[in-house]
Amino acid sequence: MFHRSSSNHPCVPWKKGKLMGQKLPLTMQEIWSIRIRLQGIGNGRDLALFNLAIDSKLRACDLLSLRVSDVASGTEVQSKAIIRQKKTKRPVRFEITARTRKSVEEWMEAQDLKGSDYLFPSRLRSSPHLSLRQYARVVESWVSSIGLDPTGCGTHSLRRTKATLIYRRTKNLRAVQLLLGHTNLDSTVRYLGIEIDDALEMSEQIDV
Repeated sequence: MFHRSSSNHPCVPWKKGKLMGQKLPLTMQEIWSIRIRLQGIGNGRDLALFNLAIDSKLRACDLLSLRVSDVASGTEVQSKAIIRQKKTKRPVRFEITARTRKSVEEWMEAQDLKGSDYLFPSRLRSSPHLSLRQYARVVESWVSSIGLDPTGCGTHSLRRTKATLIYRRTKNLRAVQLLLGHTNLDSTVRYLGIEIDDALEMSEQIDV
């Protein structure tokens, strides 16, 4: 089911216009360090948010706009979902792994979230769900907690993480394009920065 949004505005980063630089994806070790830390402190919301951000590869505005009905049937989170992206207006599908389904279901149960409820509601009256600014602060706390420099990581790091891992393992650029919901392959190439990465990898293999 396509999710509904309280706004008709396109997906615009809250830091638009500032020189931020491309945010690095997380490594497997960093993913697990954050995940274990969130599990250890019993932060159910952040664990569900983190796991779903990694799995879905959604832009922050689409992730935060998710409603329960977008990912779940009743109290059961589905293994696949589809939403319409705010930026491109095109549908994109994503998988939800067993680990993520469990953390999201536990979060939904703890908060008694139902169908049309936002999956990650805001505690502030000014916003029905977590805002981009709030999310950015949450991500900063995650990466800082495991000793990473938050200036090198951000909300886009989570979108890039699984896509980058998939590309490195399979070299299937078309598959990554579909998973990210990009309209053309050039966007995916630029987004992952793979041309320079692949060039350096080939160069390192040549001993002269």
